[in-house]
Amino acid sequence: MPAEKPKVAFITGAGRGIGRGIALVLAEKGFRIVVNDMQASADLDETLALLAARGAEAKAVVGDIAAIDHHQDLIETAWAEFGRIDCLVNNAGVSVATRGDILDVTSQSFDRLITINLRGPFFLTQACARRMVATPTAGFRSIITISSMNAEAASPDRAEYCISKTGLSMMTKLFALRLAGEGIHTYEIRPGVIRTAMTAVAKDKYDRIFADNGAPLSRWGEPEDVGRAVATLASGAFPYSTGEVVHVDGGLSLPTL
Repeated sequence: MPAEKPKVAFITGAGRGIGRGIALVLAEKGFRIVVNDMQASADLDETLALLAARGAEAKAVVGDIAAIDHHQDLIETAWAEFGRIDCLVNNAGVSVATRGDILDVTSQSFDRLITINLRGPFFLTQACARRMVATPTAGFRSIITISSMNAEAASPDRAEYCISKTGLSMMTKLFALRLAGEGIHTYEIRPGVIRTAMTAVAKDKYDRIFADNGAPLSRWGEPEDVGRAVATLASGAFPYSTGEVVHVDGGLSLPTL
């Protein structure tokens, strides 16, 4: 019997930050990797170079997840690179352009966050799930969505971001119910304060929190911390779980008294 080919992961927003960290850890675990970003860039080239340095089979597929009319083409192109997708990682997303008073949130900012962070991943997941359902396999398959601890922790200075991430949390549960019978598992990962360009704007704030032991594991998280959680779930280590939430936040979300 021929050996099973390595699994394939398709990771959105993998040009840098958490997406790149996820890609690198999955590659170390033997996955073949399809990395996505909204456009070709030096960042995306660097991700590919880092993957190649690890001996990984990796391809890049450019496409904007907010452009839902192109989702079918995006999924088909990604699928064609290695002939399958075993794990979709919904990682791409944005933060608010400007943090500020919830009373000052504009409809333009709200629509931008919902379009990119929620509407895009919902319809991309739908397109990928349809392709997976149409191509049954006995292997473990998963859809892993990177949300945020702001799916439960309110930050009034970026209200629209919080709302978009809360929507992703429900999305994961809904797809879990629909896809369980198809052998496709869904999971949500809620990162805490991860060292990326997105969190750099609030570096001083978070440095103070960690210096004051404001979290049980009082340090910055790294993109690879999220990558390790994704790799564990995508490997099929929890075959009797679906629709679950995994916190990667150093215990920051733990209720305390």
